[in-house]
Amino acid sequence: MAPIRTSSLTNVKTRENSILKNVYAWMSAGLALTAVVSYTVASSESLMRMFFSSAFSFMFVIIAQLALVIYLSARLEKMSAMSAVLSFAGYSILTGVSLSLIVLAYTPIVLSRAFFTTALLFGGMSFYGMVTKRNLDGIGHYLIMGLWGIIIASIINMIFQSSGLYYMVSYLGVFIFLGLTAWDTQKIKRMNDAYGSSMDEDTYIKLSIIGALMLYLDFINIFLFLLRIFGRSNR
Repeated sequence: MAPIRTSSLTNVKTRENSILKNVYAWMSAGLALTAVVSYTVASSESLMRMFFSSAFSFMFVIIAQLALVIYLSARLEKMSAMSAVLSFAGYSILTGVSLSLIVLAYTPIVLSRAFFTTALLFGGMSFYGMVTKRNLDGIGHYLIMGLWGIIIASIINMIFQSSGLYYMVSYLGVFIFLGLTAWDTQKIKRMNDAYGSSMDEDTYIKLSIIGALMLYLDFINIFLFLLRIFGRSNR
């Protein structure tokens, strides 16, 4: 990850550039770890049996993943820098395990199309959030409301199994998380600004991990919704 000089911690603009580089580096490392774990589990019959042979083992992975991301979101600022790094790595690994089923469910072509499209769209929206002078807080609150809406719609569709609602939620999910990508990028800049000229190296690392986690979640969700769209012929 990008090194930081002590003198740079007091310069808000210099620190912002360094933090953003670190955020993208940590996010990329998390995505790479998730991809490696996902491919490894999907390629091993014994690992697939261990994690998915029973409803209990599958639910354990999902519950552990949810519990860790909730814990990270709530406690990250109070953790030590090392604990934050290890927790983020642990979450990336658990996500890789849960996504291993996705690797088996879709063809390599669909997976690659979804990934590269996600990378392109994510990069564009994150760059917009980085350079725009517009305050995205107002839009962000509506995006959160929309996120709850697609969660509720997805739960309802588990009962009715409507293909129309399935794809409507998928397209809405892409747009909502693209918007959240821009908002989260801007939030990272504001979090840095809030510290003014006072920040130690431990806080610098934790702020980088917080930002990486936010953008990691945005990237993963855009990828999953695009898979549902591109994978229509797979279904």
